[in-house]
Amino acid sequence: MDEILAHLAHIAPYAVGLSLPVFLLGGWLLHALRHRSLTTSMTVLILIPLVATFAGAVGISGFMFTPTLTITLLVCLLVAAVTVPMAVLLGRGIAKRTVWEREARARERAAEASRRELVAWISHDLRTPLAGIRAMAEALSDGVVAAPVEVRDYGFRIGAESVRLNAMVEDLFELSKITAGALKLTMTPVALREVIEEAVSASHPAASRKGVHLVTEPGASPVVSASTPELSRVLRNLLANAIRHTPPSGSVVVRAGQTEREAWLSVDDACGGIPEAELSRVFEVAFRGTPARTPDHGHQPAGAGLGLAIARGLVEAHKGRINARNHGPGCRFELRIPLPH
Repeated sequence: MDEILAHLAHIAPYAVGLSLPVFLLGGWLLHALRHRSLTTSMTVLILIPLVATFAGAVGISGFMFTPTLTITLLVCLLVAAVTVPMAVLLGRGIAKRTVWEREARARERAAEASRRELVAWISHDLRTPLAGIRAMAEALSDGVVAAPVEVRDYGFRIGAESVRLNAMVEDLFELSKITAGALKLTMTPVALREVIEEAVSASHPAASRKGVHLVTEPGASPVVSASTPELSRVLRNLLANAIRHTPPSGSVVVRAGQTEREAWLSVDDACGGIPEAELSRVFEVAFRGTPARTPDHGHQPAGAGLGLAIARGLVEAHKGRINARNHGPGCRFELRIPLPH
């Protein structure tokens, strides 16, 4: 035991004296590479003790390449040949997980912010029609309004506000199904021309009231595998958004076509364009944009900011995609759905 301690006391200064600078240099190198990839840091972290062991062994041998030193160096090289590739693989795996966790946290924060914004928008939008309904109901019950013409007018306005509230509730219910993954689709072969005709017919009264020209340009009529009610709702939401933001005498144009693998459908409006910074946000829940877009001049009440979010959710449920870009005097909203094999 005494011999081992004596031997340890003899080699310790050489081992520490030569390995300590390696560790210090490695610490500085890790600090310098702190902004590089995690794989690089893991590789350096693995190499530091190996190089330190190598330096200590060389120093203890007195820089004489004895058989013992040769074996020690070979062991270090073999260990490095195994550990460095493992460090690279582990570093990449940890980096991917870290990136995924960071993105998941970012998505969670964005979803929470979107939920708060949605609650704020919906609270405001529900409060306005409810306050109007309450005021008109109180006026009728107190006898403030008694003339038959005024009573009928109040009844009509109460009914209109009730319809608006019901539409908001339906949108919220639809959005909750989409976000919860509870949406059930019954897929059948559907011709886009039929979907366009139905949606344009349903949207025509709103366009006429505002003086907007609703145009359907003839084109291909591809057949897709889709759920007809949901696909029709997507187009109706796009048309409602386009009509709302198109000034009187403007035009909303619907087109359809197909490529080798996809069917596409586009809606062009005359909204005046969307700021580039906001184009990526138009499909977010409760996002309504800024006053930079052409106002609706009071012809149609602003929506709750759910229509485009619902449209995106329904298109993605069909394994498709939807986007928006500035085009001509306004914007083009385009959805693409895979053609059946």
